[in-house]
Amino acid sequence: MLSRTADHLFWLSRYMERAENTARMLDVNYQTSLLPQSAAAAEQGWRGILSISELIASYQERHGDVTPRKVKHFMVADEGNPSSIISCLRAARENARAVRGTLTTEVWETTNQTWLEFRRLLADGLLERDPSALLEWVKFRSHLSHGVTVGTMLQDEAFSFIRIGSFLERADNTARLLDVKFHALDGEFHGTERDNSHDFYHWSALLRSVSGFEIYRKVYSNVIQPDKVAELLLLRPNMPRSLAYCMARLVSNLKQVANKQSDDTLRRAGRLAADLEFARIDEILDTGLHAYLTQFLESVGELGAGISRDFLMPSS
Repeated sequence: MLSRTADHLFWLSRYMERAENTARMLDVNYQTSLLPQSAAAAEQGWRGILSISELIASYQERHGDVTPRKVKHFMVADEGNPSSIISCLRAARENARAVRGTLTTEVWETTNQTWLEFRRLLADGLLERDPSALLEWVKFRSHLSHGVTVGTMLQDEAFSFIRIGSFLERADNTARLLDVKFHALDGEFHGTERDNSHDFYHWSALLRSVSGFEIYRKVYSNVIQPDKVAELLLLRPNMPRSLAYCMARLVSNLKQVANKQSDDTLRRAGRLAADLEFARIDEILDTGLHAYLTQFLESVGELGAGISRDFLMPSS
């Protein structure tokens, strides 16, 4: 496959996944912001969204002080922010258009219609009227895109590059979302259960943001404990948005497109997947969840650079 085609497919899926995960991150913060809390705590939550996305400097340059309305607009509808939902959906559509002949009609039409309909919803003022409804719509369209891709695409190299982009982006964003929430609730802890209604709603919101609330109750119990939430989102191999699940699927798809120069990248991905497969949550928490997630994000960044070097960048 031409590296240019692989590049478009990889970034098509990454941008669509990024739009969904930005919607998830904003939605969990919007839901928790409705709980009784001080103005300082509320601002910290919105600032955390910008911080984990490494957008504080860019935001302050354009908007100044941190307010819920400004952050939502910046992360959803600001075309000057390359990580906003509107920018991601536009980029996904442009990458799909560039490889239109490689995609099925259903994949192209879903991607194109998502972009066109999202612009219409913004113009109709849905972000101001009901931000949660708009964010849910973005998540639904991303699910539709994934389903159409799996259900209609030939599972060849093109399909593998789409899946590689999806799982790499999802692992990155799950780690960032988990880091945001644990920072919001005083950061590090060592498996200590915090039994009060305020924390219960925060952890519930986090689980719902990754479609994990019902899964948590099935796997563990009705009692939500921070260490169990971390275990579910880090190490559970059959949880679709966990780091372990994403890395296992990433390695599987990398094997499908492996070439002579990708041995080191595949080895890095395999080591990262193995670390998650055999890790224990108590050991991770003892060494510090934030430090663990920071290291994981660095490794994912290096892995993405390796994939770009081995498969996506045209040879000079």
